[in-house]
Amino acid sequence: MATPVTIYGPPVSTAVSRVVATLIEKDVPFQLIPIDLYKGEQKKPEYLKIQPFGQVPAFKDESITLFESRAICRYICDKYADKGNKSLYGTDILSKANIDQWVETDGQTFGPPSWVLLLDLFSSVPVDEALVKKNVDKLAKVLDIYEQKLGQTRFLAGDEFSFADLSHLPHGDYLVNSTDRYGYLFTSRKNVNRWWTEISNRESWKKVLEMRKNA
Repeated sequence: MATPVTIYGPPVSTAVSRVVATLIEKDVPFQLIPIDLYKGEQKKPEYLKIQPFGQVPAFKDESITLFESRAICRYICDKYADKGNKSLYGTDILSKANIDQWVETDGQTFGPPSWVLLLDLFSSVPVDEALVKKNVDKLAKVLDIYEQKLGQTRFLAGDEFSFADLSHLPHGDYLVNSTDRYGYLFTSRKNVNRWWTEISNRESWKKVLEMRKNA
């Protein structure tokens, strides 16, 4: 039996949960090693050997180590292409490129404003309200584009669920379900709400949420 891959970090982390959801979608056995961020375990010398920036996640697959969540997910999809959800990261160069453009949109356009709003929800230090408003407006503009795209296709990269959609789950889940403060950005847009309801009810994501509860 193959040795399970190892993911380091708490499942409450958005980046860690992105990798865990991908592993579940791909039906790849894994072990999750908790890293206590409050105790600074991510800054210990032995951990810095596999994650030089002292963040989560870190990932091991036999002699391979990786440390950026989207890169880890792409690696998983490519190495284990014949397992689980075989179309998660596309099946040809064009479908991969189409998925990648939405994954990059998640990281560079959707992610930054949503991260500020997550800080507003969870940080012990108050976030400036002017900054919050600025990023609400930014995220609203992004979701307006998603609304138009999702009126044309069932999912972001076409009519099949893909890593393009999965990559949005960690931030989106906290924004929609943690409080009533920002969920309307998703639920007030017909196509975005339909898309969000479908992707957030996938069994892989439900398993991630269960892991969070049990952490």
